[in-house]
Amino acid sequence: MMDYIHTVQYYETDKMGITHHSNYIRWMEEARIDFLAQNGWDYAKLEEKGIISPVLAVTCDYKRTTTFSDKVSICVSVKEFKGVKLHLSYDMKDEAGNIVCQGTSSHAFLNTEGRPIRMKQEQPELFESLCKLAEENNN
Repeated sequence: MMDYIHTVQYYETDKMGITHHSNYIRWMEEARIDFLAQNGWDYAKLEEKGIISPVLAVTCDYKRTTTFSDKVSICVSVKEFKGVKLHLSYDMKDEAGNIVCQGTSSHAFLNTEGRPIRMKQEQPELFESLCKLAEENNN
């Protein structure tokens, strides 16, 4: 699995020249979309199957600052999945390998009417794929 690489843009920095904290959550979304695509579940495919996946919660633990043009590698992994909620973790590192931020996000799976999907019964391929990713991460 390839890490997602984000290059800090000038507009993402604040008056002090450091990356504004809100951007890390956006990067988590970019990395999550890339992670799902790498595992055969890009957003177009999810939407085609009538699946929407809203964010339920996000955490960010900031360790070091980043600045304009820094390259940040983001490793996404499935922390937990038992069929209802997907919990992901994110390790963000600078080019020297230092952790700059660690985060988590939690997601539900809904149909286009906004009702929860019974993943195992209604979307068995996605269910199995996420279970496998969770198992790989927890071994």
